[in-house]
Formats: sequence, structure tokens, C-alpha cells
Amino acid sequence: MSSTRTPDPDSGWLSDDELASIRRRLPIAYVEAIPVRTDGLGVVTEVGVLLRVSPSGSIARTLVSGRVMFGESLRSALFRHLEKDLGPMAFPQLPPSPTPFTVAEYFPLPGASVFTDERQHAISLAYVVPVTGTCEPRQDALELTWMSPSEAASEAVADEMEGGRGTLLRAGLASVGALM
Repeated sequence: MSSTRTPDPDSGWLSDDELASIRRRLPIAYVEAIPVRTDGLGVVTEVGVLLRVSPSGSIARTLVSGRVMFGESLRSALFRHLEKDLGPMAFPQLPPSPTPFTVAEYFPLPGASVFTDERQHAISLAYVVPVTGTCEPRQDALELTWMSPSEAASEAVADEMEGGRGTLLRAGLASVGALM
């Protein structure tokens, strides 16, 4: 006798063991976002950088980031991670066409790329996203610090970021003309 199984509504989530196994075999798709505040002309006036506990247990600055689930659009993944990290009142202004400013490829071994992640090989689509609301970090984010574009692009901030994210932050700011 055969039984029919009801599809799991959260089939995009993997158990910790499944994720660890897949990370050893396949690149994982991610989205990353640089939250910014803009003036009336769309010029970036502030950049939001998160402070969180890294996978290695150290405290580091980072960007909004997370996996794209099976069956999830890039737009939905981007919105979900912005809301998860910045809170439901952040009001991100997603672009009509979710085209990233770059694609960052993270490798588990240093030297293969400027971007590293000891857990996995990851492909990350990176965006600069204006937010207009109140940001209150949630989940594992300890705080969100708003900085001027030049401060965010500084060597001091880059030194506090893991995996090459300081380079990604500078590239994002350059892509919107925020670095002079």
C-alpha cells in the first residue's frame, strides 16, 4: 500500500547536518545587501554596517546576508534578509529590477579569491539597498552602525570585517558613486 506525503511547506530549509553535507559538495546561493540612507536626489548619505558574532565566535562588522531558499526569488530573499537583520520597520526600497552591483564568489580556502568563507563555496549576489524606516537589528545582529560613506569605506572598518566584506562594501559604494 502506498502513502501520499503532503509536501513540506518549508522545504527550502535544511537541517544543520544536511546543510553541512551540501556545503562540502556544492556552491550555495546567497544575497548580500548594503543598507544605505539617501537624500532627495538619491545620493548616499549614510551606510549601515552590522555588528555581530561571527561563525568563529569573534565579534565582527558585516553586511546583511543570507541564503536563497529553494523556490524563493532573489527579491524575496533580499527582502527577507533585510527584514530579518534590520527589523520590520526598516522599509527597504528594492529596485524594480533586482540586478546586483556585483557577484562575489566566496571560497573556503584563502588565496582563491579576495572573498573567503571557511564553511563553504558561496556565490553571493550583492546589492546596495536604500532603507527609509527605523532599523532595529534582530536575530544575531548586535547593532547597526550608521556611518558616512567615507568612514564605511575606511581601512579601519574593512579591518573589522571578515571574508573580504570590506572590499565588497567599497565596491558597492563605488557602484552608486558614493566614493570620491
